[in-house]
This record gives sequence, structure tokens and C-alpha cells, in this order.
Amino acid sequence: MSLDSPALAVMTERRARIAERAGRVVEADWFSALAVGAIALNAALLGAETYAGFAREWHTGLKLLEHLLLGAFTVEIALRALAHADRPGDFFRNPWNVFDLAVVLCAFLPFVSENTTILRLLRLARVIRTARFLPQLRVIITAIGKSVPGAVSFLMVGTLLLYMYAMLGWAAFAAEDPEHYGSLGRAALTLFVLMTLDGLGDALYGGLAISPWAVVYYASYVLLSSFLMVNLLIGVVIDSLAQARQLDEDRYAPAGDAAPAAVDEIRDRIAAARAQLEDLEHLLPHVPQQPEAVAKAGHQP
Repeated sequence: MSLDSPALAVMTERRARIAERAGRVVEADWFSALAVGAIALNAALLGAETYAGFAREWHTGLKLLEHLLLGAFTVEIALRALAHADRPGDFFRNPWNVFDLAVVLCAFLPFVSENTTILRLLRLARVIRTARFLPQLRVIITAIGKSVPGAVSFLMVGTLLLYMYAMLGWAAFAAEDPEHYGSLGRAALTLFVLMTLDGLGDALYGGLAISPWAVVYYASYVLLSSFLMVNLLIGVVIDSLAQARQLDEDRYAPAGDAAPAAVDEIRDRIAAARAQLEDLEHLLPHVPQQPEAVAKAGHQP
């Protein structure tokens, strides 16, 4: 054992105490209420600054409030970091912690503090932090993030479908209807609008004046783009929402409910071990003793 072990143990215990005290503060209801109030005040200040006369008259007060809010957010993220003093890696495993830390730290960068537009965007990003304290909104935002890969795949398939039908429309209707199908871009724009079913009747009757195959063209396009593709997108979003809800429940579940399956498994193993011990106890009286053991038992006083 190294000589530094006592000092390391003391340091570990100190970190655990700090994390416990900071954790009690961070998990308190009043702390969350103050954080939400600060975010709401930040949003109100952003809205007030859009009124030029009010912003000029109260410029000094608004700047002071902005600095106070930045200090409050800095203290908040520092307390959240201290709550993970005994396990710093867990702090960065939570995406909300990383987002909060980035929003706060960027405000201290020189080029950010000097750029009004970027600073306002960062202050606007603080409003998104409200989702951290509202479970349902947090789940929805997480679901949006998880649906991005599926949405990208959906976008690629939709783009391919739009390209194919735009080329077919250009080949079939360009000569008689150049306003809507005169080029690939015009055809794609026309079909993109038709995806919402807006003006479908006019487009269908106009196509029938050109070719009777317009019914097959528009019917198949509407079936694929407005019904099949949209339902696929809804399915992707619903699946992402279910994953986000499960992830949120696992991440913010109480400590006692963190691993119910593991607890049940341990209890089952303990019950099985007890049953085996009881069986062994019942079998022991029926086990014949060895002659050597009987002789030794007879010579004992």
C-alpha cells in the first residue's frame, strides 16, 4: 500500500461530502424554481431590448441585470459540477450539462462578448434550458434530437421521390405547361407544393387536358408523398419519442429505482441459495458416517 493512500482516502471522502452537499442544493425544489425564474427573466430582457426607446432609456439597468443573470447561471452550473465532484465523468455524460456549460462559458469569450448578435443568440439559447426543468418538454426536445438520423434518411428518400416525379412531370407536361414543368426546378417546386395537397384539383384537371395518364401520375405521387411518406415520418418521430421517454426515465429515476431488475435478480438468487441450504440441512441426518469418524468420536472423552 502506498504512502499516499491515507491522503487519497481523505481527498475522496472530502469530494464525496462536497458532492453530497451540492447535490442536495441542486435537487432542491427552490433551486429549480430560482433557475426557471432566472431563465424567464432572461427571456423578458431579450424581449424588452427589442423596443428601441425602452432599451435606450434603461440601458444601464438592462446591462446590470444581464451581468447578474450571467453570474447566476455561472453559479448554477458550478453547483451542478460540484454535485459530481466524486464522479466528474458523470457530469459530462448528461447532454444538458454539456449544453449548459457551453452556453455559459461562451459568454465569457472575448470575441463573443464583443459581438452583439452572437451574444444575443447565446442569451436566446438560455431559454432552451427551460426544458431541463420541465420533464415533458425535455422529453420532446430529446426526441427531436433522436429523430434526426431517421429524418435524414426520410429526407433522402423524399428527395429521390421528388426528383423522379419532377423528371416524369417535365417529360410529360413541359411542352404544354412550361409555367409549372418547364424545368426540373419548376417541376420540383410544383410537386413540393402539391405535397401539401394545395391546388391538387387544378393541377389534376390541367394535367388531364394534356394527357389522360395525369390521373395515374398525380394519384401515385399523392399516395406516396402525402400519405405513405408522411406516415413514415410520424412513425420515426413516435419511435424517437418512446426512446427519449425511456432514456429520461432511466436518467432521472430515483436512486432506489435505478436498477429494479438487478435487485429482483439478486433476491431470486438469495432465495435459491436459501432453498439449497435447507435441502442440505434435511439431507445431513441421513448421510452415513465414516468408520474412522465413528472411532474418533468414541475415543473422545
